Amino acid sequence: MIIITGAAGFIGSCLVAKLNEEQFYDLVLVDDFSNEEKNKNLVGKRYTSKVERTDFFNWLEENANQVQFIFHLGARTDTTEFDQTIFDELNLNYSKNMWQMCVKHGLPLVYASSAATYGLGELGYDDNESQISSLNPLNPYGESKNDFDIWVISQEERPYFWAGLKFFNVYGPNEYHKGRMASVILHAFRQINETGNMKLFRSHNSSYKDGEQLRDFIYVKDVVEVCHFLLNHRKDSGIYNLGTGTARTFLDLVKSTFNALKISPNISFIDTPEDIRDKYQYFTEAKMSKLISVGYTKRFASLEEGVADYISQYLKSNEYL
Repeated sequence: MIIITGAAGFIGSCLVAKLNEEQFYDLVLVDDFSNEEKNKNLVGKRYTSKVERTDFFNWLEENANQVQFIFHLGARTDTTEFDQTIFDELNLNYSKNMWQMCVKHGLPLVYASSAATYGLGELGYDDNESQISSLNPLNPYGESKNDFDIWVISQEERPYFWAGLKFFNVYGPNEYHKGRMASVILHAFRQINETGNMKLFRSHNSSYKDGEQLRDFIYVKDVVEVCHFLLNHRKDSGIYNLGTGTARTFLDLVKSTFNALKISPNISFIDTPEDIRDKYQYFTEAKMSKLISVGYTKRFASLEEGVADYISQYLKSNEYL
């Protein structure tokens, strides 16, 4: 039996699809299942049962002997939310409880961290655990993820295998419910179809031209491939970056979207909203040598490949993975 928390969400539901593809059907899905838009991500997928997030630890106490592995992907991921108490409850404390339960019952754990922990990247984007306590995230979401990473590496009692994955800019199917927090590709697809134009955030940093802000965009199918690898690997515990290792501009991303739609690019710029302007990352690029060093060999989709697959196979027909 495999547990996936955040199972109705973007990455969680894609992981369910990947595990089904690999003929894992004894899955227990954990989430707040009150959002009907999110629940659409699970239609047609095979699993044993669903457990409400608030009931999960009681459930685990009673069923731990049947559990083989836990993917803890559930979290509050809104980078524009500034109520620290929400992140303390849903990200930090819930994750600490998860860790302690895995220690108690001898269960392997993979959990979601985030590239938001790197802040402005003053120390680079190296998943060296000795630097984690020196990182300076830009918002409470990033702080909650980094606080948990710091707590994890300070623990003397650990699951026999554990891994924290610092997700970079993930995009792909099953993010329809995410609203403002959905990937730029989804926003671009919708905006281009509605208006024929795409508006990007203007640069407010003199080191970057408009549209040339750089991010490490990774296709969700590659993210779940890594999760599947770790399910089978179960050694070399630690915190790992999960990006492609190659930063690309937002102009690259939007031009790829126009190309996938077979429309000539028409791009304009608007000011970055003031509520996120001073929290905005202008460059992210995962250093991926650590994951590769433990045996991960699959290549990551290029931005052009990922965008083309996302649009042609999912967005055009409103399909789910």
